[in-house]
Amino acid sequence: MTIKRLGVAALLVLALAAPAFIYPVFLMKVLCFALFASAFNLLLGFVGLLSFGHAAFFGSAAYITAHTVKVWGWSPEIGILAGVAVAAALGAVVGSLAIRRQGIYFAMITLALAQMVYFFALQAPFTGGEDGIQGVPRRPFFGIIDITDDTTFYYVVLAIVVAGLLLIYRTVHSPFGQILKAIRENEPRAISLGYDVDRYKLLAFVISAALVGLAGGTKTLVFQLASLTDIQWQMSGEAVLMTLIGGVGTIFGPLVGAAVVVSMQNYLAQTGEWVLVIQGAVFVVVVLAFRRGIVGEIAAWSARRRRAAAEPADPHAAPTEETARA
Repeated sequence: MTIKRLGVAALLVLALAAPAFIYPVFLMKVLCFALFASAFNLLLGFVGLLSFGHAAFFGSAAYITAHTVKVWGWSPEIGILAGVAVAAALGAVVGSLAIRRQGIYFAMITLALAQMVYFFALQAPFTGGEDGIQGVPRRPFFGIIDITDDTTFYYVVLAIVVAGLLLIYRTVHSPFGQILKAIRENEPRAISLGYDVDRYKLLAFVISAALVGLAGGTKTLVFQLASLTDIQWQMSGEAVLMTLIGGVGTIFGPLVGAAVVVSMQNYLAQTGEWVLVIQGAVFVVVVLAFRRGIVGEIAAWSARRRRAAAEPADPHAAPTEETARA
């Protein structure tokens, strides 16, 4: 536990110092997608539900935040909360319909409903159609924090993402989280123990959707833009990719996966469409060589080392020269 806490403290120190060495907007993008992937992982890694519709929550929160801040003149924190509320409400509707099915049927239902949301965003008058909502202003956060400066805004985004990750951590390590894991491992047994499985699934789905909305609303203020890219099904695919590369069912896996994918998109942008080919190749390598993902494999290796160190010596082994002299 001490090593884990030291690792978390080291990550926080690196995050606080990062703007001195790396472009803050790039870091904010990584943080937003890290929260997006972590919220998706809450559903896939700890409940066992594969959703292809999380882009609907990400994009809807982005549009709501952009519209309320730019058109209605709301403050940025209230705009983000409005996006979270809409994403949570949409998650309740989608989840109530989708959790009645399992496996590929659940995934296809979420994809179909997300596509309905996409076509609504394409046709709705307040979304700007294919142009999206551009030029979203960065008003002072809480009326006092000037977020027009990228470095200052980075620390605000870092605080938002850390709060979201702490909520995910607390959820996973609570009695509620243990029930979710029981449902993932053996749903019929959870039902036989008297748990209302559908109610737990729906609540987890809504929490995941709300946190994805938090990422989407924050991302809108970072880039001052909400567009159809945020709500396309490919965005859901990116969340799946980030989670699988980093490690399904781990806390820090989606963060690593988001950093890898966003870095490839940023630094390989000059290759054009080849960046998709490279992403696919990386995904194949990870699936074949690191079945648990990057963080999952590191955790498994560390666990094997601890078990090997804790195993008692074989009493039937021949004595060494040192023990014989003793």
